Amino acid sequence: MDIETTELTPIDLDTELDALARRYSEAGGVGIQVLNMIGGRAEGLLDRLPRSVRNNLDGATEAALRAAMRAAQSSRGMVGDQPGWLNTAVTTAMGAAGGFGGLPSAMAELPVTTTVLLRAIQGVAAEHGFDPAEANVQFDCITVLASAGPLEADDGSDLAFVATRLTLTGATLNGLIARVAPRLATVLGQKLAAQTVPVLGAVAGAATNYAYTSYYQEMAHVHFRLRRLAIEADRPQAELLEELRTRVTPRLARV
Repeated sequence: MDIETTELTPIDLDTELDALARRYSEAGGVGIQVLNMIGGRAEGLLDRLPRSVRNNLDGATEAALRAAMRAAQSSRGMVGDQPGWLNTAVTTAMGAAGGFGGLPSAMAELPVTTTVLLRAIQGVAAEHGFDPAEANVQFDCITVLASAGPLEADDGSDLAFVATRLTLTGATLNGLIARVAPRLATVLGQKLAAQTVPVLGAVAGAATNYAYTSYYQEMAHVHFRLRRLAIEADRPQAELLEELRTRVTPRLARV
């Protein structure tokens, strides 16, 4: 009796990497629309915040990130992963509420939004076949937040961050959070500043949260699809990452 064999469809890496480069390059486009709406430039937004808030952004962001990591992980046993559009809708509504009351309410909303963002990233990891409970996947979820935010100009250099691989321990994860926090603080500080725009606070809060949630979910798809491709094609992830970077940089230069 003949045994019928099924051949696996070979992976077209060039097509896959081109698609990821396109997704990466287009992810921040909505951020430009947000900047146009609030009439500001990303580098000037932080100047709108009180000095005391600016000086405490790193510490507040690190604390929010640690709390978000615990809350996002513990919530997985109670609430299933949500579709990307629903995550975006939830954070958009929270951004509007946070911006409505100015800086105090925006500060209160920040840790909640950070938790939802991290949980959304975990959901994307699961969608690509990775277990968010695994230490190395938690590590990757944090590194996604190291991507330049949607209000930041980027030359693809933040892709280098996702190539980092260390011995994964609790101390390593804590160290990674400490490394990511200053960069994320700048990104989230811009969001806070946008929410303090007079009159437009609620609208700007909704728009920035929409931009951030859309952006980080797209970055998560790029990251975890690349990791999956490395497994399926039996190629080092760092090697595929370099190939992706060569595709991303020319695209960004044309924007």
